[in-house]
Amino acid sequence: MTERTTTAVVLGGSLSGMLAARALADVVDHVTVIERDVLPAGPEPRRGLPQARHVHQLWSGGAHALDELVPGIVGRLRDAGAHRLPVTTDMVALSPYGWYRRWAESHHMLLCSRDLLDATVRAAVLADGRVEVVQGEVLGPVGTGAAVTGVRIRPRDLAERTLSADLVLDATGRGSRAAEWLTDLGLPAVEQREVNSGVAYASRVFRAPEAAREGFPVVNIQPDPRAGKPGSGGVLLPIEDGQWIVTLFGSRGAEPPTAAAEFERYAREELRHPVIAELLEYAEPLTDVAYTRTTANRRRYYERMPVRPENFAVLGDALCALNPIYGHGMSVAAQGAVALRDTVRRHGWGSPGLARRIQRAVARPASAAWDLALGMDVFYPGATENGPTRRDRLVAAYVGRLLQTATGNGRIARRVTDVTSLERGAEVLLAPSVLVAAMIGPLKPALNGPPLTAEERKAAGLG
Repeated sequence: MTERTTTAVVLGGSLSGMLAARALADVVDHVTVIERDVLPAGPEPRRGLPQARHVHQLWSGGAHALDELVPGIVGRLRDAGAHRLPVTTDMVALSPYGWYRRWAESHHMLLCSRDLLDATVRAAVLADGRVEVVQGEVLGPVGTGAAVTGVRIRPRDLAERTLSADLVLDATGRGSRAAEWLTDLGLPAVEQREVNSGVAYASRVFRAPEAAREGFPVVNIQPDPRAGKPGSGGVLLPIEDGQWIVTLFGSRGAEPPTAAAEFERYAREELRHPVIAELLEYAEPLTDVAYTRTTANRRRYYERMPVRPENFAVLGDALCALNPIYGHGMSVAAQGAVALRDTVRRHGWGSPGLARRIQRAVARPASAAWDLALGMDVFYPGATENGPTRRDRLVAAYVGRLLQTATGNGRIARRVTDVTSLERGAEVLLAPSVLVAAMIGPLKPALNGPPLTAEERKAAGLG
């Protein structure tokens, strides 16, 4: 007699779904990824990923997880043109509390277009013969409130059919219908929270001046959500092929323009400093303006469900969708996939309660990023029905003091980036030495302008 073939189905073929498939390929015989869109063969746009037109970054916590799942993938991305930028050494950032200094490297970011990252990861995952993609529409899970046994799909130009599976993972993103599916199976409604700052995004890609195509820093102008009025900000990221991707964003009442002719004006007049507009004067626009309003933070607490079916779990943006400006979505996806793999290895495929354990494991990195995003977005007017809670205000007051201290204290800047890079948990910010430093405040005086070096200013055409 032969052992039964073990199977898993992943719903969604974006980055989160592909990494989940890669994680499962090490522990099951076959993984089927169900994706509605035709997946491009290379680094090209796809219909179901409009957010790819805006800035993306992979924090070092996510980069380490990515390389653990797909050994050598970071090297492949670097070979394809992705930039590795040290934090905060190659960051020119205006926080709500002033300009950050460019301290010695604590962590890093991996920067490239989303199309390049997705294509590189996808090619590596699908090179494994245990993973296949089926193009089609997901209709819903098969089973009961006690256990899911598969999924109904409608493949392209074919009749509806059912795929049996030992485990079904929903990685369909912000549009996930998992909460409805579980209710249809007779389970109670899933607890959820939404914080919608109303931020809209407008992005363009530029060809950087020739001398600024290598080694140029990230430029980040942050709004101050505590001001009680609409906020505006912008981010310039160096990506592959000597390009800069620039995203301008604003909350309700300060939305960025949709017209290309207004893009630089907004960067000059609406942001707290015009340095991004000054840099764009000498850059060549390569695209029109891409625009989106789909930026709400939405958290669904599947791990808290008192009753849930075996063999079904939710991850990625379907579990926790974040305002993209914090750059944590891809890193959370990678860390969640590592948690998925490790949980299955630890408890064994098919063990009772495995899906619940998976759900709790993937929720941990999502919850860490959720707390970071809420610390800022909850203060925008209209972000929540009742405004910030008392806990929100207390946490924000302490984090704000830390951020202010980080503008003039390199040790505290490193502790803050420990957390924002998703390399360590927020508990490091409660260490006694950090508490004392926050009470003392910055050790150096505030900077009066963007800390671009003379060489960087010259390379960008600023003289």
